[in-house]
Amino acid sequence: SFQCALGNCVTLQSSNFHLSVFPTEVCENPLVYNLPSSSFRCSSQLSSSHGPVYAKVNRREGAGGWSPLVSDRYQWLEVDLGKRTHITAVATQGRYGSSDWLTSYLLMFSDTGHNWRQHRQEDSLGAFPGNSNADTVVQYKLEQPVIARYLRLVPLDWNPTGRIGVRLEIYGCQYTSDVANFDGSSSLVYRLNTRTSLTEADVISLKFKTLKNSGTLFHAVGSRDHSLNLVLEKGKLLLYHQKGWTPSFICSSSVGQLLFSIGSLLDDQHWHHVKLEKLRAHLNLTVDKNTQRVHIPLSLAAVRGHGLQKPILSNRNFHGCLENLLYGDLNLITLAQQNTLQVSLGNVTFTCAEPLSVSVTFTDSHSFLHLPTLWSSGMVSVALQFRTWNRAGLLLTFELPQTDGTVFLFLSEARLRLLISQDGRAPLELSTGSGLNDGQWHAVELLFTEDHLSITVDKDEGATAHTSTTSTTSSEIQLFFGGCPRQRNGETCRNPFQAFQGCMRHLTLDDGVVDLIKVQQRMLGNYSHLQIDTCGIVDRCSPSHCEHGGRCTQSWNTFYCNCTNSGYRGATCHSSSYEQSCEGYKHKGNTSGHYYIDVDRSGPIKPQLVYCNMTEEQTWVVIQHNNTELTSVRPSPGKSQHVVDLDYSSEDEPLAAIISQSEYCEQELSYHCRKSRLLNTLEGPPFSWWVGGPSPGQGQTFWAGAQPGSQQCVCGLQDNCVDPSHFCNCDADYDLWTNDSGLITHKETLPVRSLVLGDVQRPGSEAAYKVGPLRCHGDRNLWNAAFFDKATSYLHFPTFHGELNAEINFLFKTTSSSGVFLENLGIKDFIRIELSSSFEVVFSFDVGNGPLEVRIHTSVPLDDNQWHSVSAERNVKEASLRVDDFPVAIRKAPSDGLIHLQLNSQLFIGGTASRQKGFLGCIRSLQLNGVTLDLEERARITPGVRPGCPGHCSSYGSLCQNQGHCVEKAKGFSCDCGHSAFTGAFCHQEVSAVLTSTTSITYNLKDIHVLHGKTSPSSIYSDIMLRGDNISLSFKSRQSPAPLLHVNSLFRQYLALLINKHGGLEVWYKLHSDRDVEVLKSRVTNLADGQLHTVAVRRHADSLSMQVKALPGIVEVFSRGFSGCLSGIRFNSITPLKAALLKPEGTVVVTGPLVQSNCGSSSLDNPFAAETTHSLSDQPSSSDPHQPLVNAIRSDSALIGGVIAVVVFLTALALAVMVRFICSRKETYRSQEVKASQPEDCQDFPFSSQADSLGAPTDSHKEYFI
Repeated sequence: SFQCALGNCVTLQSSNFHLSVFPTEVCENPLVYNLPSSSFRCSSQLSSSHGPVYAKVNRREGAGGWSPLVSDRYQWLEVDLGKRTHITAVATQGRYGSSDWLTSYLLMFSDTGHNWRQHRQEDSLGAFPGNSNADTVVQYKLEQPVIARYLRLVPLDWNPTGRIGVRLEIYGCQYTSDVANFDGSSSLVYRLNTRTSLTEADVISLKFKTLKNSGTLFHAVGSRDHSLNLVLEKGKLLLYHQKGWTPSFICSSSVGQLLFSIGSLLDDQHWHHVKLEKLRAHLNLTVDKNTQRVHIPLSLAAVRGHGLQKPILSNRNFHGCLENLLYGDLNLITLAQQNTLQVSLGNVTFTCAEPLSVSVTFTDSHSFLHLPTLWSSGMVSVALQFRTWNRAGLLLTFELPQTDGTVFLFLSEARLRLLISQDGRAPLELSTGSGLNDGQWHAVELLFTEDHLSITVDKDEGATAHTSTTSTTSSEIQLFFGGCPRQRNGETCRNPFQAFQGCMRHLTLDDGVVDLIKVQQRMLGNYSHLQIDTCGIVDRCSPSHCEHGGRCTQSWNTFYCNCTNSGYRGATCHSSSYEQSCEGYKHKGNTSGHYYIDVDRSGPIKPQLVYCNMTEEQTWVVIQHNNTELTSVRPSPGKSQHVVDLDYSSEDEPLAAIISQSEYCEQELSYHCRKSRLLNTLEGPPFSWWVGGPSPGQGQTFWAGAQPGSQQCVCGLQDNCVDPSHFCNCDADYDLWTNDSGLITHKETLPVRSLVLGDVQRPGSEAAYKVGPLRCHGDRNLWNAAFFDKATSYLHFPTFHGELNAEINFLFKTTSSSGVFLENLGIKDFIRIELSSSFEVVFSFDVGNGPLEVRIHTSVPLDDNQWHSVSAERNVKEASLRVDDFPVAIRKAPSDGLIHLQLNSQLFIGGTASRQKGFLGCIRSLQLNGVTLDLEERARITPGVRPGCPGHCSSYGSLCQNQGHCVEKAKGFSCDCGHSAFTGAFCHQEVSAVLTSTTSITYNLKDIHVLHGKTSPSSIYSDIMLRGDNISLSFKSRQSPAPLLHVNSLFRQYLALLINKHGGLEVWYKLHSDRDVEVLKSRVTNLADGQLHTVAVRRHADSLSMQVKALPGIVEVFSRGFSGCLSGIRFNSITPLKAALLKPEGTVVVTGPLVQSNCGSSSLDNPFAAETTHSLSDQPSSSDPHQPLVNAIRSDSALIGGVIAVVVFLTALALAVMVRFICSRKETYRSQEVKASQPEDCQDFPFSSQADSLGAPTDSHKEYFI
């Protein structure tokens, strides 16, 4: 047991709210019916027969209920229940036989008849629904029962044709508790009995109330010198953990490691429930309804408090009341009252002292408090305390007597400022304090004399100034706190600043305390829009509604979430800024690169940086680890095994989610061996194994390519091992190098987390291993779709639970002009998204404040059988709707309304419960708060709905560039680049090569009719030559003259593209055997300048046009010493350069060196240039989240790094092209004449018909010559 060595020890405290507060029997007894008349009070009464004593439900005495003298919002009806009571419900009724009843009202509760606390539904809405007539009794059950002695009803609205009239009943039952009072020098120490079971002491609970914002609630000492300290600091509860307790620790200012910071504004002199639970290796701390959890190994063995002489924090002893202090099942206050030896007391009383503190709340911009005071001998002093969340607001203003001067005391930028404005004089300004909008009480003192002025905040040094006033006589001045009234009744008050919203208390004028109760009774001063005897401040950031690490700030009326660097967006940082997979990025037109993906969108899993490889038909997500290279095993002396642990670039939770949502995953696993066995035999224990699967992973005894649990390698399954008596090549134990390699494709065993290699210590043993990166493709969420072919069909799922945040994302396509996408109903609440017309989507819902709608009207029809995206979100701040890339529509939520969406029916997709307004078409990738609904699985068993939805090329076909062809797939699409001169996922990557003067490519096309012994020019190829041709290419060269391309046919027709000796471009062509060679030539020279130029030649019948584009001179020659670069060569549907480089055939003949290069791309000349790594925290907030990030994980090859550099640079290049106008010229040849076109806006590319001498080719067969 613990022995208290100090004279005074402060309190150990705890209480279990549920055990003592909530009775087990039904608690619905009527409490008002038998109360005496002395239990009723009111603000005023219309007459004696309209008094509050007659305000009892179903009673007809007097005038049949209470009615005040004036019907306004400053009236109230108060009931004293005689003692603290458990209140569960309230019922109202109108005044009997009249047209007087309430339609809405507020409820206030108190233990003392002062310091009222407003009761709120869902911690938001304060108004309660009233009556619709004078006779019906309307009962409202409180969601959270209240314990109080006094109840006050405040009318808000009433029958517009009558006046305020009410009868009232309160339901509940008796409440009993044990209370102890601590005055700052009190102590309560409990010493555990050695026979006390630890399991009985796993819970400490209590209720407390205080006006002090700091103090130590308890100190608990456990086994192995662990201790816990629960400290109230600035109105918040802080829980500290300390290890290594000694008596000297009591005198230390350190309280250990902070575990929790929970709660806010707990110094309001209202009861707050605290519960600390130890659950195995976790601690749960609950304050009122907010719970936090932390992992800490701690066994509680003793609980004690610290006292006045040696506190944990200097001058931080608890000053207030404790109730129902429970340690396990032991009520320590009861034990203390019974003088139990285990409990020691010091200056503790068993009644709660209730200090009187009257506050006033300034609720809005119309609030003000007007008080007169005496200006005596040029002197006035004002003191007050305030608390607020606003950075600005007027605290006090008054006119200086006998002058034209005005004094303003106000908040600006969370500092206290004083301004004296006088006509003809420069204004006098003082400022002090900082951060005064933190919600804490701050004390302000203003002293104004004839020659001196000072302001102080929180008794710290403030600001002073010398003044001079002319008034020496006594006169009355008018003080206005918080704001100014409307100008009337001769009042002179002006407020050039923002009105104050917050609370004030302890108002003192010339050392006299202002009686605010007299103000409330209209016996002193004047006021408007005030709540007196209550502080209505609410901390909207505790608990915070900002998700995913968003930072919460607030004003008096609302809160704000700063989502910077969180990876999320929206009013509450709920919606992810990133795609869910690499597949999602691909279908937005992105190319290979590093991207952040958010596998559960708005769920708890953080975005992860991965590499998306889109160079293949499949879109691969590649996740690296710390060792993907072939690595030799170096045995460690004294160890029989070699252990390899792999550290992945992605965390465990998102890694498991990526594997789960992918259709296919693989990971290379190789073991190279020389006299190093791997798995042994099927019956014997394996020498080596690996650990894989979801964290922490499981041991696996099969090798890559084999089946789980088989204890074999892939050669054992294929029966081709080097030794047929073994099931792995390495198990043959040969003194020769061999290997067992393959791919692990069983997702439940991925990723590989570690290797344990056992047979590596024998003399002569050598081994090496390789574990490749994890690679996955296929997004099971993105393509999950259902097709609704009947208006009465629908899919149903369990109720959607999106009480505070509901985010819904999906894609649809339809030919119908209307239909319901989604609907979920509650008793009153609902949520629905529908296509209301061909041009409009509507998101509607009701959380109890009445139906609200958010609409988006589009400029293009939505029933065009194209995929359209919809994203709808509803949170406590607002509702938003996005459709495709149209501007988002937003509707703000009521600042004082219900916030929980309460649904209870099934979720209907593609229709409604009434089977009306059914949707016809496809819905795909439907996600609710990041969880994908499996539409296909449900569609397989639902009539009128089919799984899947083909036809993606109509929406995504435009992503296929450069004559690429979109190919439909069951889940998605791909781009066929067979007839394009480009390659890549979207046919976007140029195929370029560096050629020397000795290099040529010949592409032979044997005429089909020639192959059959025919020589008619009516073959398909000659027909193309007769009708038209399309030629395009890019080149970069410093040589002139130089041939670029030559095409000729069996019939002595040809076309040649070349650079002449002046560096100009010429087209030589002979389209008819009976005509001479014609030349289309540009007078612009020096195209052989080493810059990249693009040429397009188009012939239709006898017309020929040429277009030349010279790119800006920002790219130098890729490498010195070769004569040029050709790129993107295309003749009609033939791509000879691509065929020569990527898929050589018998028709392609290459002579001389041909080196594939990226010389034809508009990139930096150094493909290995330094690259920049971007992290989540250093991305500019304005950047596109779909922009690939560079080299954040080590690339697999220089090619991949180069591709990334190209993509990033092309973005900048596109902007440069837009800014810098490039002239293009077309020349048309008709009827053997060259007609030069001279557009007015550019004279850079004129052409002539004179040819420079370059011999024309005369081959008799059709070929390409480069």
